Amino acid sequence: MSTGTGEIFPKDYKPKLSYFETQKGIKLVRETFEKGMRERLSLQKITAPIFLKTGTGLQDDLAGTQVPVGFDLSFTEASIEIVQALTKWKRQVLGKHEFDVGTGLIVDMKGIRKDEELSEIHSIFVDQWDWERVISRKDRKLSFLKNVVRKIYLSILDTEKVIESEFPALTPSLPKRIKFIHTQDLERMFPDSTPKQREHLIAEKYGAVFLVGIGHPLESGEPHDLRAADYDDWYIEAYDGKRGLNGDIIVWDGIRRKSMELTSMGIRVDSESLVRQLEIMDLMDKKELEYHSGIIEGRLPLTIGGGFGQSRLCMLLLKKAHIGEVQSSVWPKEVEKGFEERGIPLL
Repeated sequence: MSTGTGEIFPKDYKPKLSYFETQKGIKLVRETFEKGMRERLSLQKITAPIFLKTGTGLQDDLAGTQVPVGFDLSFTEASIEIVQALTKWKRQVLGKHEFDVGTGLIVDMKGIRKDEELSEIHSIFVDQWDWERVISRKDRKLSFLKNVVRKIYLSILDTEKVIESEFPALTPSLPKRIKFIHTQDLERMFPDSTPKQREHLIAEKYGAVFLVGIGHPLESGEPHDLRAADYDDWYIEAYDGKRGLNGDIIVWDGIRRKSMELTSMGIRVDSESLVRQLEIMDLMDKKELEYHSGIIEGRLPLTIGGGFGQSRLCMLLLKKAHIGEVQSSVWPKEVEKGFEERGIPLL
């Protein structure tokens, strides 16, 4: 998080929308994008939990480094945790209610990540579309993943067009097509850069990219980024084969002049890849948890899914420089002071 108020916004930044226009824009972005996702991916909108019981394995461990906010209740022996994401819960729901192959669900996920490192695009409050879709065994391949990514990107472009029509001051900036690049190829392109620097470089070059294969150590010995073992299938047997059935949509944010990750998504682990990834990360004790045993024993369906940042998409399309302009959260005093000094409303 920036400590100096002058670093919170670019020096030449001035919001293009008023407070009330911004509120209207937030609603329009969310409604338009969600509609596109539902129609293109055959998703049904359902309600989502805010907290889960511990010990079921349903809590999302993210990269395994963030500790959920929890509390106890007098009427249940299990402790309660506020959700960090709903990756595992969604898959369980799809199995419980026997969704057909090719259909799925989408929810408004609201969560807290108290260990989040705050920045202009990171908040302790998480608001995202969590979606999940049932797939067949033959769909577990990179070409299927790419096809789903293209559909999601079309929903982004459609939303950008709607926003441009409503607010002429906002000029579209996204390319018409998204570029697919494997993280190992990206490391070879920029071997002396950090993963985050590589994202900035490739996003600036292409405007929108899908980075494939996130979680497995690359030739350098380090992964591009961390992924939980029981989340997506990120295992890479041979770098030339470039396997890894997950990734991130990264776009170039011309306001901040940096890359912005909009979504992490992927084909979820099956029995084989779950055990393999648990072994790699020395987490074999999780095999006995309800969720994990459901995958290993084939009681849960094969799926693809992801979490897509609502506030980040609003930031991008409404040309905002800080997530606090489109989301109500809690911020350090220096951030509040920075907003006040620039005369920018903090939601």
